[in-house]
Amino acid sequence: MKTIKRNCISLEMANHMIDKAIEEASKDHFSIVASVVNKEGILIALKKMDHALTGPVDVAIKKARTAALFGFDSMAFGEIAQPGQPIYSIENTNGGMISFGGGVTLRQNGEVIGGLGIAGASVADDERIAQIAAKICT
Repeated sequence: MKTIKRNCISLEMANHMIDKAIEEASKDHFSIVASVVNKEGILIALKKMDHALTGPVDVAIKKARTAALFGFDSMAFGEIAQPGQPIYSIENTNGGMISFGGGVTLRQNGEVIGGLGIAGASVADDERIAQIAAKICT
């Protein structure tokens, strides 16, 4: 029987990305929450830094889910989810999506394998940290 190898994200890879995000956040004294989901949007790993607020836990997960389920980063998602744009109000679907920066689509061989979400700093810093941490996956 031939084994089919599928692109997927391992717990080890998820933790490695999260650790990189925490390392980056620590440089600027941010306390963040970082999460990784698989391509179906199911949580694989989450870490909340000491002193991070509780609210960003849900935000980090939703940023990661948005990126994984729609196949593009939450920042790009937000550009087309504004009033008057093609998918306005879509963030109310799928248990809640996030339409601002900090959620990055994870790909291997061009295929979506999951999403990474960062929350707890500014939106710009969440996005920057997420982009840096996601490079580990490529």
